Amino acid sequence: MSPHPPTGDPHGEIGTAWSTPRGGPHRPAPPVGRTGGAVAFAGVLMLCGGVLAVLQGVAAVAEDDVYARVGSYVYELSLTGWGWIHLVLGALAATTGAALLKGLTWARHPGIFLAALSLVAQFLFLPYEPLWSITVMAIDVFVIWSLAASGPQDT
Repeated sequence: MSPHPPTGDPHGEIGTAWSTPRGGPHRPAPPVGRTGGAVAFAGVLMLCGGVLAVLQGVAAVAEDDVYARVGSYVYELSLTGWGWIHLVLGALAATTGAALLKGLTWARHPGIFLAALSLVAQFLFLPYEPLWSITVMAIDVFVIWSLAASGPQDT
């Protein structure tokens, strides 16, 4: 019997780690039900933004004096029409944000789509409430960036 093990066996040779399994170290499985940081960030922003859009829609449907009356505008729509648009988009965004926070992978693409729709709607709503629309547009850009930059392993 030779004092040295066969050359194909890495165990027992000087300089090798006995604790490293063959094929290198294995990555641990991600915890079930947890979301990555970027997806959680997008989920929180979508949930909050959706609730605020619903409130924005309620104020527009009720035709309060919250929004300024604009004169002639290219994309003119009644305030009630804008209210229903914000109500629907807000409810869908809040639902999708909650789904993102629960770690449901199907919610990433609808989240990007709804944030893009909200971005366009807020752009068209600029004459009524410019500062608020710009703020929500920035939130929508962060949501799109967070969901597009995160990989499938982050959900």
